[in-house]
Amino acid sequence: MKILVVGSGGREHAICWKLAQSKCVDKIYAAPGNGGTAREAKCENIPLKNSPDTKAGIAELLEIALKLKPDLTIIGPEAPLDAGIADTFREKGLLVVGPGAAAAKLETSKVFSKDFMDKYGVRTGHSKVFTDAKAALHYIEGYKSLPIVVKADGLAAGKGVVVALSLDEAKNAIVSFMEDKSLGEAGNKILIEEFLEGKEVSVLAAVSVNAADKSGVILPFVSARDHKARFDGGKGPNTGGMGAISPVPDYTSDFQQDFEGHILKPTLRGLIAEGLSYQGFIFFGLMISKDKTYLLEYNARLGDPETQAVLPLMQNDFAELCIAITGGNENKAKEGLPTVPPLANYRLQWKTGAVCAPCLVADGYPGPYQKGDVINIDQAALKESNAHIFYAGAVLDNTDKPESASLITNGGRVLAVSAWGENPAIAREKAYKGIQAVSFKGKGFRMDIGV
Repeated sequence: MKILVVGSGGREHAICWKLAQSKCVDKIYAAPGNGGTAREAKCENIPLKNSPDTKAGIAELLEIALKLKPDLTIIGPEAPLDAGIADTFREKGLLVVGPGAAAAKLETSKVFSKDFMDKYGVRTGHSKVFTDAKAALHYIEGYKSLPIVVKADGLAAGKGVVVALSLDEAKNAIVSFMEDKSLGEAGNKILIEEFLEGKEVSVLAAVSVNAADKSGVILPFVSARDHKARFDGGKGPNTGGMGAISPVPDYTSDFQQDFEGHILKPTLRGLIAEGLSYQGFIFFGLMISKDKTYLLEYNARLGDPETQAVLPLMQNDFAELCIAITGGNENKAKEGLPTVPPLANYRLQWKTGAVCAPCLVADGYPGPYQKGDVINIDQAALKESNAHIFYAGAVLDNTDKPESASLITNGGRVLAVSAWGENPAIAREKAYKGIQAVSFKGKGFRMDIGV
């Protein structure tokens, strides 16, 4: 089995790593991949001339796919999904894990997403949509409850949500998004939303919805928690994620039942009712507030860095799960491939124990940061820690000879050190022991992931 994985982050490295464990997978192509995928078993990077979220990039990837003829393509990031890569591939008869652009709007448009939640009774915080900055500014003049959340409608690389602690901060966000166009067209519409106080939880899930026959299923994964703030104690600016744990100790079975009843099931009903075919993954960003689960946001793909904490706990063959998402192959299995039922008849299984996956970041992140520093790994110390590294912002300085090349930093979030343990404390101890095996100039990380 040959699989094409689109993306270049830590999530994509974790996906390639998990796919490589499958006996039915012979070859994995990562486009464009990173320094970690270049060295992953069974994996080969495919360099791209264009970004995967552009028309030129999608056309380039389609040409690559038609040449390589993968049995399956997995789309990692949200931007290519928003650009319609899954639709384009499916039109050419390619098997894809990833929603089309219409369904991806659950993530790519905050306004569409909120309207969907309200229409189908998904429990969420109250919000109001604005297309005019003056109207938004007038609205918050009478706002009594602080903090107040200001969200840009479109994709904004993690910069489109401001939790304002004062009215002045909220006003500044509105002006920045809508008048100064700091986020481009993403800020043409905004939501002003009530602040929900509590603890955040991420639930990733596999989704298979067939709009034609009005059927579908969403299978939730084990829970996870991302730590967004840059510094210990949840302080400092928000980032793309400073580390994740799985499962979440304070996310009880009662919360899970509440989530399934008030968020997951209404979401599935809504997808079917709206005629949104969806074969891929979905991320439920939850807030546990006053003993209830509320939905903060959908992501139309696996989370990052949650994937680096969740996939090591999955006992299932990830390639088989992806086949199930696309409808299974009980009646059309290729020679040499396993027979897999559709997702509705598929059973997820999880290891006991826990995973802790703190991220290492470049100096200055999430602001301006330096690139091009050599990443040194003490292999003996890393092996002793039993931790595994998933690379994100890292590339090889010589792609022609990946085994002898040096890894250098190429992004704000450089890598995640992921470790399994019999319990959360042991997982955390192993992960932080693994961190000591990694060095690069300006290495930064939080000390309290999993505390």
